[in-house]
Amino acid sequence: MPQAPPPPPAPDHRPYLPAPDYARPLLEVSPAHRERIVALLAVLYGRKRAEACWPEVERLMRVHWAHKPDELIAEERGLDPANRFSERDTIAITYGDLLDSPGKPPLRALADFLDVFMKDALSTVHILPFFPYSSDRGFSVVDFEEVDPRLGSWQQIEALARRYRLMFDGVFNHASAKSRWFQEFLDGHPDFQDAFVAFSTKDAINSDHLRLILRPRTTELLTSFQTIHGKRFVWTTFSPDQVDLNFKSEKVLLRVLGILLAYVRRGADIVRLDAVTYIWRELGTRCAHLKETHALVKLFRAVLDGVAPRVAIVTETNVPHADNVSYFGDGHDEAQMVYNFALPPLVIHAFHEADASYLSSWAKGLVYPSATTTFFNFLASHDGVGLLGAQGILPPAGIELLVRKALEHGGLVSEKDNGDGTRSPYELNVTWWSALNRDDADEPQRLQVDRFLASRAIALALRGVPGIYLPSLFGARNDLAAIRSGAEKRSINRKTLSEAALMSRLLDLDSTENQVAAGFRRLMLTRIAQPAFHPNAPQRVLDAGPGVFALLRWREGGQRILALTSVRPRDQSVAIALADAGGAARAWRPLLHGHRPRVRDGRLHIHLAPYEVAWLEAKD
Repeated sequence: MPQAPPPPPAPDHRPYLPAPDYARPLLEVSPAHRERIVALLAVLYGRKRAEACWPEVERLMRVHWAHKPDELIAEERGLDPANRFSERDTIAITYGDLLDSPGKPPLRALADFLDVFMKDALSTVHILPFFPYSSDRGFSVVDFEEVDPRLGSWQQIEALARRYRLMFDGVFNHASAKSRWFQEFLDGHPDFQDAFVAFSTKDAINSDHLRLILRPRTTELLTSFQTIHGKRFVWTTFSPDQVDLNFKSEKVLLRVLGILLAYVRRGADIVRLDAVTYIWRELGTRCAHLKETHALVKLFRAVLDGVAPRVAIVTETNVPHADNVSYFGDGHDEAQMVYNFALPPLVIHAFHEADASYLSSWAKGLVYPSATTTFFNFLASHDGVGLLGAQGILPPAGIELLVRKALEHGGLVSEKDNGDGTRSPYELNVTWWSALNRDDADEPQRLQVDRFLASRAIALALRGVPGIYLPSLFGARNDLAAIRSGAEKRSINRKTLSEAALMSRLLDLDSTENQVAAGFRRLMLTRIAQPAFHPNAPQRVLDAGPGVFALLRWREGGQRILALTSVRPRDQSVAIALADAGGAARAWRPLLHGHRPRVRDGRLHIHLAPYEVAWLEAKD
């Protein structure tokens, strides 16, 4: 095993001042930055309303600035956006209550686990919504500004911020039907009457318009609620308990901007915009990816650029790849990072078919708009494996294969409403281990572990920042007991674990959990020591045969790595032209094990065992 590199550096945690300091000069917004923000507001509201909205946006920015310590202001002047992320960045995705440990708040148990098993391999922790909620495991937020007392407190969040960068969720598309905001709407409070998208009759949206609307669910779009003014039908994209916010109201926008900046003061280094695809609605359109949707993301970015430039935005848009990457904007004005939704289904398909051709072809065409943008390369997630990202990349038969395999492996499939009375698969609800491995398969455990780790190595080598859903760290299987008890489909991958039981399994050298975790850590620790895996380091996808996913990564004038991953359960011999691998080298040093390639006739020859991962460093 390679010697572990030094751990990623601790974040430069500069706590914000608990109260604004108005004795210092106020923030002065430059005319150019003011115009950038007002122009985006004008896309939403027209120029006149935009100008009227600006003073309150400026006030929010000035209040936030007054909370910043002088040291943080000075540090941000030296920020290099092209190196916001590096090869040493890996993001863990987790629920705040992933672990149950009697006598400990769940957030404390999570922090203790990370410190023991992951502190030397992680830079960032994405705690999935940790606010009070009423459903959807946190994504139906009751109060955007409080920590769910069942998890812990702001003190535990701030303690984590001293050891890791943090990603917060901006669940701004909707709120809980049990939230105070919605209760104010029901009560007729004048400040909240336009906070939600509501109609007086169920038939307010005609059938032609209804068919156009992109829906990720099969529930009714409009949900009836009894209000002080009578029955109202409220837009609910995701569920009757998740009422969509109406950003056509400046009041809603300004409330959300205030919350966004409060998250930054509480420790957010990255803000994930959940389900932002659907955040603006116009009847007669698909109500997705509208110019106003992009203007909102750009507005959040512009405000942060003005008062918190070290904070990045990542968009979560489970849609076809071309729509997904549109949230990069021009490479400088929208999201700094985009969830790479095409990657998970393409990787699973490669291993089921023992053929990486579709994955390789897609990866060859990836475009990185600027040195300040990159992909969030996740595989497993708390939801499952979205299928829309692979539309237009995999043929229909490829999607059908993924659905069939998920069901054969004990998983479930969620569908979406196509608007014409039909439904189609939207998401595989399955853990990553179970997506690749059958519990009843007649296979050696080692082969299943190697298959799992090989799939993970692809996301670690690909250009971008890797994200790891924490249960995948130890090969979590489908939680079939939750499904049998009547829980929603996504609960199959959201199990809360006993800390003591998990620790016992992780310490058992013969357990799957131990072997997966040890192999995963080895890959992660090796990765963060390689400059060629920097998110801005170029990559070239090589042709090494359908059974291998082959990448060349390099730093200009520096390190060069050939990353090979076998997607087949049998031995393979691979030959790669030295010219394709960046030219001849004095030697090729294996970074993961001692198996060395041979150079003959201008080609690099290497033997790969079943599901083997080979990272080879060129020694010039």
